[in-house]
Amino acid sequence: MDVLQRYFDDFTPVQLEQFKALEGLYKDWNEKINVISRKDIDGLYEKHVLHSLSIAAVFNFQPGTQVVDLGAGGGFPGVPLAIFFPGVTFLLVDSIGKKLKVVDAVSEAIGLKNLQTRHCRIEDVKDKKFDFVVSRAVAPLKDLWQWSKPLIRKDPAKHTTRLIEKGDHAPGLICLKGGDLTEEIFESGTRPHIMAINDLFPEPFFEEKYLVYVPK
Repeated sequence: MDVLQRYFDDFTPVQLEQFKALEGLYKDWNEKINVISRKDIDGLYEKHVLHSLSIAAVFNFQPGTQVVDLGAGGGFPGVPLAIFFPGVTFLLVDSIGKKLKVVDAVSEAIGLKNLQTRHCRIEDVKDKKFDFVVSRAVAPLKDLWQWSKPLIRKDPAKHTTRLIEKGDHAPGLICLKGGDLTEEIFESGTRPHIMAINDLFPEPFFEEKYLVYVPK
């Protein structure tokens, strides 16, 4: 928890309790269903929660915004973002049902009212449009963008977001990636905005980790 409060100092009492509860819940569930690497579970707050919240450090989702987490796995970045933005609606999608079982249990335990899960492939989500697609280390950018485009609303909603210090941002894809992205970006045919997470959170873990934003 200390590493979260090093960079965020305005959590409500409810948010603090929700974030504090994550460690025990994920450690318990990880013994039953391996959703987080065994070597990473002790670094939950830095390697998973804070990493997810790099999106919140840059994007200010307004109440009413609708977000889908593509390939949500055990709930990152969706669960931390849902805690951070209680007025935003999140749908976490994954093709592996047992991972979503963990997400549902964690969400219920901490009282999240703004998060739902759906066990399916992202291509099968055809009944909704979203302001943003978020994803963490799921697939190459080319595939992420191909899957995301049909899901992103064409017209900016009234609850559009503001990219802090950089003005308004259109609906789009926000993904967390690492390493040399040159070839991946070239193959995707996109022209993304890229921010080094280490500039937001100067911790060794975040070296060569990036926040990639592709507007529609």
